[in-house]
Amino acid sequence: MSNITSDAIRNSLKQCMDPEVPLNIVDMGLIYGIDVTPSNDVNIKMTMTTQGCPLHETLVQDVTRYAKKVPGVNNVKVDIVWDPPWSMDKMSDEAKQTLKNMGTGMKTPAPIDYEIALPQGVGKLIKQEDGSIVLANEHEQGFMVNQAIIDFWKSCNGKRKITELVDLFAQQTGLQRKQVEKEVLQLINQLRDGGLLIIPNQPEAPNVEFKK
Repeated sequence: MSNITSDAIRNSLKQCMDPEVPLNIVDMGLIYGIDVTPSNDVNIKMTMTTQGCPLHETLVQDVTRYAKKVPGVNNVKVDIVWDPPWSMDKMSDEAKQTLKNMGTGMKTPAPIDYEIALPQGVGKLIKQEDGSIVLANEHEQGFMVNQAIIDFWKSCNGKRKITELVDLFAQQTGLQRKQVEKEVLQLINQLRDGGLLIIPNQPEAPNVEFKK
């Protein structure tokens, strides 16, 4: 008999962050089902916020890795499903509130002039004991990232315009340019909000504020 519970798997998956917003995938409501077999194999059904997400494969790898952190787990199978489609109603109350607070805080950064902006990555990469990588800003705040985000952060070298970064990201992910434009703009804003990217010659907003 399996002594591994779906709750134990779910708790471990709370360490896995959504690639588009700084919230874990459980609170985001992306996990639709967890099934543990008598032989300790784990089958996970999950979805994503958008079908065109270029971080699809890396998120599946992250989910597999965190599920295997639960002692005794053997094989992990992750199925991506699109029915029912994800909506904000599936988020936990805490996640909704966090997103709401982020929404009010996101009004403070100066708008980016996409024609002339030359994003420059700042901060440093830190490898954790479990092999995962975090990006840390100057205040030593760490953010869970995957390889696609690391590659993008490295490509922000202060010499490429945002249009060039979109082309590069499309090339790296194998997707069409129009599919990744929105993703790149979101990524730039998230890295900037986290103090991991600066845009020289643009007024910088104060770092993330947690209190009013």
